[in-house]
Amino acid sequence: MSPRPISDAATFEVYRNAVTGLADEMAITILRTAHSQIVASSMDFSAALCDASGRVIAQANTCPVHLGSIPEAMSAVLTAFGDSVRPGDVYLLNDPDLGGMHLPDIFAIAPVFTSGQELLGYSVTVVNHVDVGGWAAGSMAVQSTSIFAEGVQIPPSRLYDAGTLNETFLALILRNVREPDLLRGDLEAQLAACHAGGEGLRELAERHGTDGLAALNEELLAYSETLLRAALAEAPDGAYAFEDFIDDDGMGSPPIPFRVTVTITGDTLHVDFTGSSPQVASALNATASFTRSASYAAIQGALGSDIPANSGFYRPLTFTIPEASILNGRRPSARGARGLVAYRIIDTVLGALAPVFPDRVPAAGDGGPDSVAIGITGANGTTNVLWDILCGAWGARPDRDGVDGVSPLGANLANVPVEELEQSGHVRIDGYGYLPDTGGPGRWRGGLSTFRDMTVLAPTVSVQIRSDRRTHLPYGLDGGAQGTPSSNILNPGTPLEQILPAKVVQLLAAGERHRHVTAGGGGHGDPFTRDPDRVLQDVLDGKVTASGAVRDYGVVVTPDGAVDTAATRRARAAGRR
Repeated sequence: MSPRPISDAATFEVYRNAVTGLADEMAITILRTAHSQIVASSMDFSAALCDASGRVIAQANTCPVHLGSIPEAMSAVLTAFGDSVRPGDVYLLNDPDLGGMHLPDIFAIAPVFTSGQELLGYSVTVVNHVDVGGWAAGSMAVQSTSIFAEGVQIPPSRLYDAGTLNETFLALILRNVREPDLLRGDLEAQLAACHAGGEGLRELAERHGTDGLAALNEELLAYSETLLRAALAEAPDGAYAFEDFIDDDGMGSPPIPFRVTVTITGDTLHVDFTGSSPQVASALNATASFTRSASYAAIQGALGSDIPANSGFYRPLTFTIPEASILNGRRPSARGARGLVAYRIIDTVLGALAPVFPDRVPAAGDGGPDSVAIGITGANGTTNVLWDILCGAWGARPDRDGVDGVSPLGANLANVPVEELEQSGHVRIDGYGYLPDTGGPGRWRGGLSTFRDMTVLAPTVSVQIRSDRRTHLPYGLDGGAQGTPSSNILNPGTPLEQILPAKVVQLLAAGERHRHVTAGGGGHGDPFTRDPDRVLQDVLDGKVTASGAVRDYGVVVTPDGAVDTAATRRARAAGRR
């Protein structure tokens, strides 16, 4: 193919949107063809395109904490196979010490060639599979103490060799998981997405020529780098520190500190996590690539979503991540529940950036989607795994309220529909909604807690819960109050009521009931400066009670649904005193 030089900005803009749209097409392919509920409903997957050297050039609007880890996965594959990559190859990996993040997240990477056998780049997909083995259903138990307890480990490996499937390799993986049909179905969805990405990349190469495609990729990376450096150059130089915590490691530890100092110098930014917790005994350990990925998500959220997230975005950013820390666990540490670490990294980095970008950074949200994995073993020995992903709330933003019932920055997941949980016949959902007075008070109110009530119908199930923000609540900003705590309650409202730990694996019998409540988001600004009419609307909407309006906002709402202006003036004056 003959090269075609870039002649105008229109060509670049069309290409930028085309390649980003192609990555989104890959994501849609997974969404429409996946078999498991955690992928097809909760959308716990990602897709991206890389150039021939493994640099990310476009990523889908999927899970940010996956996407920033793709360079590490590509590096591992190129180290293992870079000299022998052939058309029709597909590579798998999930090993956290060899390019992966945690074992359920399986990367599928397919090289893309022209008809003339010239390497154009790679299609990359990442899917959080419903189960990859290990001692607990779902393979993400916080209480795992070694990676050897968490499931099948896949180093960079060829699944397809020049178009030929390695049946033995695939059979070995499927034999080690609880839901082999679901894993195979979701893996085939990944492969279909890789194929779609490859076809689209070849079409772009035919349109622009291979040299033109390479030049456009270089310009796209430089474009992201330029935009980020310009945004950093406008920020005040300085070192900005912040500290946040995970409540515990699920095995009785004290609070786990996350400490960061973000230093802006000219058009560069350095993220230093010195002082953060050493690696913990449980599965709450991340890889360094995952720590960088979560930091990228926080930085992009603070600086502007209009900067394309690709390898050019990473260039002005540097990191100090302590070895053998919770942010950079050393083998054989367990890594299954590392998702919670990402959300706390995001909260900590955003807390540090709040003074730099006060008009963009929100208060802390729910602390990450809570996960409830339900394992059911049938009389014939087969196992089903249900995943209840429950997203709670965003913290209040500098100019508006937090958002209720949505995924936090970094996840981009969706709550599992009630019908999908119930269709298995193993559980019944008795209640699902918001709880009033749970959003952190402020001039702008934090998002509300979400609750889900579940009754067990199967004879016995194992329930694996990963949650947090019970003792270290979501922080408020600029005078806004903290959010409210999460909770897990067994058999609520009965003589057998029991408060369960935030991180637990529990056996439940038929008829037992579990209530899960996510944390409420932090508030932003002085609550006593919130517009009384907004408080009234919250009361009318059931988001704030009349007593909560007086207590938290100094607003008196009459029984007939109006603001008592004089009483409100007195209540606010008294509250300020």
